[in-house]
Amino acid sequence: MIYKDSLDGITPDMLSGFFVDWPNPPSPQTHLKLLENSSKVIMAVDPDVNRVVGFITAISDGVLSAYIPLLEVLPHYQHKGIGKNLVNTMLKELDDIYMIDLCCDDSLVPFYKKMGMVKSNGMLKRNFGRQSGTI
Repeated sequence: MIYKDSLDGITPDMLSGFFVDWPNPPSPQTHLKLLENSSKVIMAVDPDVNRVVGFITAISDGVLSAYIPLLEVLPHYQHKGIGKNLVNTMLKELDDIYMIDLCCDDSLVPFYKKMGMVKSNGMLKRNFGRQSGTI
């Protein structure tokens, strides 16, 4: 597995299969755009099939705060340490930031606790009509 923090050479063709179980998933082209617009991106690339198999993004002001909106690993590649490596690498990238926040489903709380994160309360709003990233 190769871990990259640059989008050089990444094409929409390499981003298929993500956003599993989303009713309106972003297209691979929109996926690439959201990666380009993120403050930080780390991807796991399987060189044998030349595709991205996992990614994590962060949005940050670069001073005090960062938010990790997305972590995803393709189903076939889960439970192989890829998600853990992506999170640990991103947390190291954000080591100089005071607060690093993310929201997750209850079932994922133990995963993030193992990486030193603590459970907190959060508020959110979802506009499911915009879930695909297109109008």
